[in-house]
Amino acid sequence: MTRLTSPVNDQDHVQGPQDARITLLEYGDYECPHCGAAYPMIEDLQREFATEMRLVYRHFPLTQIHSYAQLAAEAAEAAGAQNKFWEMHRVLFTHQDSLDDASLVVYAASLRLDLTSFRQALTFHLFEKKIRNDFMSGVRSGVNGTPTFFIDDVRYNGAHEHDALFAAIEKAARARTA
Repeated sequence: MTRLTSPVNDQDHVQGPQDARITLLEYGDYECPHCGAAYPMIEDLQREFATEMRLVYRHFPLTQIHSYAQLAAEAAEAAGAQNKFWEMHRVLFTHQDSLDDASLVVYAASLRLDLTSFRQALTFHLFEKKIRNDFMSGVRSGVNGTPTFFIDDVRYNGAHEHDALFAAIEKAARARTA
């Protein structure tokens, strides 16, 4: 059983109740087609476990095979600096086929971000260290591909299908109340 080595902290992007019984943490890559396929499933799980689960997202850009993954992660962080991480997260996963510089600026404009700050963040790679820290925490936790999920600090090794992940989350929730 592989465990998460870096606990959820104030540098993480968290969605859902802070006092949730279950934490689902994803290491993901915005250009990864498997992460893109998992995205709507995660949204469904968030609705189904609305009061019981919080979602944490950490970057794990696979830059050797996804040429825009790092830039997309930096765009998400730049949006996060303007309190729009989750909005940009959604846009990036729904537009995985267009993650070039120009497209990212269009997405930032659609979210009404300060474009000067956004462009500066991308140009000067202001969030590169944060993304590297996420990546290295994944490496230390045994992550070697995306998406990789942890349920309450334990790596989920099952199928990336709704019913299988739902059952694993439900089992973890039952174990917490037992």
